[in-house]
Amino acid sequence: MAESNAQTLDAPSRRALVVRGTVAFRTLIVALAVLAWLALWLWSASPYARYLDHGRWTDIGAFAAICRAIPEGDYLVPATLHALAWVLMISAMMLPTTLPILELFRRMTRERADGRALLAAVIGGYLVAWLAFGLVAHAADAGVHALGARYPAVSLNGWLIGAAVVALAGAFQFSALKYRCLDQCHTPLGFVLQRWHGRRPLAEAFRIGIDHGAFCVGCCWALMLLMFVVGAGSIGLMLLLALVMAAEKNLPWGKRLRTPLGATLLAGSVAIVAWHLVSIG
Repeated sequence: MAESNAQTLDAPSRRALVVRGTVAFRTLIVALAVLAWLALWLWSASPYARYLDHGRWTDIGAFAAICRAIPEGDYLVPATLHALAWVLMISAMMLPTTLPILELFRRMTRERADGRALLAAVIGGYLVAWLAFGLVAHAADAGVHALGARYPAVSLNGWLIGAAVVALAGAFQFSALKYRCLDQCHTPLGFVLQRWHGRRPLAEAFRIGIDHGAFCVGCCWALMLLMFVVGAGSIGLMLLLALVMAAEKNLPWGKRLRTPLGATLLAGSVAIVAWHLVSIG
C-alpha cells in the first residue's frame, strides 16, 4: 500500500500521502454516516416505518407471522429487528463522534499490514458496546409495554413514563458520572495509549472499541433514552441528538451545554405534566 511505504519517500511526499490518507478516511466515515442516515430516512418514509418503532414490531404484518412461527419468536424476532435498527441508528448518530479516536488509531497503525483489520476491530467493539445497551433498553421498554398490556392504567398514563424519562435525561446532565465518562472522550491520545501495546493487536483494538463505546454509553445513555419516548422513526430528533452529543464529546466548549440542555429537558418534563393535567382538567 502506498501509504504504508511512505517512509521511503521524501518529507513533502510523505506529508502529502498522510494528508490524502486522512482526507480519504474522514470521507469514508462521513459517507458511512450519510448512508446510514439515508437508510433511516427511507425506512421511516416507507410503508414499513412501523418496524422502526420498537413498540409495534409484533403488530399485524409480515413480522407478526414470523413471531408466531419461531419458538419464542415474540421475543427473539423483535430483539433481532431492534438490534439491526439500533446498529443502523448508532452508525448514523454516534460513529461520526468517534472520529478523533479512530483517526488517531489509524495513524498509529497505518504502516502495519493488519492496520485496516485493527481499525475494523475498534469500530466493531464500539458498536458491540452500544448494541449491548440497546438490547437492555429494548428489554426494559418491552417490559413497560407488557405492563401496559396487563394493566390498562399504565397505558392510559404512559405520558408519566415519558415525562420521567425526559426528566431523567435532564437531571443526568448535572451528574458527575456523565462528565467522568465525557472526560475520556476529550483525551483520545491518553485513552488509546493506555490500551494499545501491540502485544495482542486484535484483542487490544477490540478492547479500545469496547471501552470507548462503554464510556460513550456512560455519557450519552440518558439522551438516547429519549428515542424511546418519541419513537425511533423521529429522524429530526435523532439528528438533533447526534449534533448535541457530537458537540459534547468533541468540541472544547461541549461541557457548557450542561446547564442549557439540562434545564431545557427538565422544563420539557414539567411542560408534559402540565399539559396533560390541563387536558384532564
